[in-house]
Amino acid sequence: MTDPNSAGNTFPSTQQSPMDDKATAETFEKIFFELRKVIVGQTRLLERLLVGVLCRGHCLLESVPGLAKTLAAETLADVVGGSFARIQFTPDLLPSDIVGTRIYRASSETFDVEFGPVFVNFLLTDEINRAPAKVQSALLEVMAEQQVTIGGVTHPVPNPFFVVATQNPIESEGVYQLPDAQRDRFMMKITLDYPTPDEEMTIIDRMSIRAPVPDQVISLEDLIELQDRVDTIFVDRSVAQYAIDVVQCTRTPDRFGLPDLSTVIGLGASPRASLNLVRGARALAMLRGRSYTTPQ
Repeated sequence: MTDPNSAGNTFPSTQQSPMDDKATAETFEKIFFELRKVIVGQTRLLERLLVGVLCRGHCLLESVPGLAKTLAAETLADVVGGSFARIQFTPDLLPSDIVGTRIYRASSETFDVEFGPVFVNFLLTDEINRAPAKVQSALLEVMAEQQVTIGGVTHPVPNPFFVVATQNPIESEGVYQLPDAQRDRFMMKITLDYPTPDEEMTIIDRMSIRAPVPDQVISLEDLIELQDRVDTIFVDRSVAQYAIDVVQCTRTPDRFGLPDLSTVIGLGASPRASLNLVRGARALAMLRGRSYTTPQ
């Protein structure tokens, strides 16, 4: 474990007081409590989604249908008071269907802008690999630039802006695989598994009476403040070097004594992976009530 008060090679950070850390930890406990009122199990999914939001990243979820991907994203939006939209990707979808377009009004002989569903805080894009490449590219452009250009005019999307994309690993017909360069735009890929028998019984018990409704815990302004605080979490050089070594191992596994990985890794991770590992470590540390990161 790295001492947050040690001197030497460190990344600049603003230390938070223990009271600040305690209050933040209590806030996250309330958030998780509300999320678990609706979502049974899937602890790793909920934690990783929160990490993605705090890091201003985006998440790619992969699982068979029916494992609460949409429900998890919508519940998270409710808990933080954000707007939510869902887009079902299909082969006939057009870029204008998601970002918006200009519409001519004959009565006034002018063009009005019709904004698309991307103008929300939390966007779920269901089965992203079912839409053609030009639609995928339009979405990924919004993810990267946080803005949309319609008719030569640039419109920023709401802040915060968080995309959860899903794909079904068992479908192969009518699928447009995401290219490596586009997958690299997602901060993390989360693979979901089936619930345990006990969890499934809990799901039946909860849903057979009345679907639980989560309470809002924080506002969007509070969420933006938490996002800003992530950057203040202490990261020692040794932790950053650990992240770099993990990424380097995907590029040259032989150098790390893992030659067998060469047969299963087609392309090494980009520098964006190193950045996201460090950012994710900061967010995870804050979620767990710490003002410093550790390699674990």
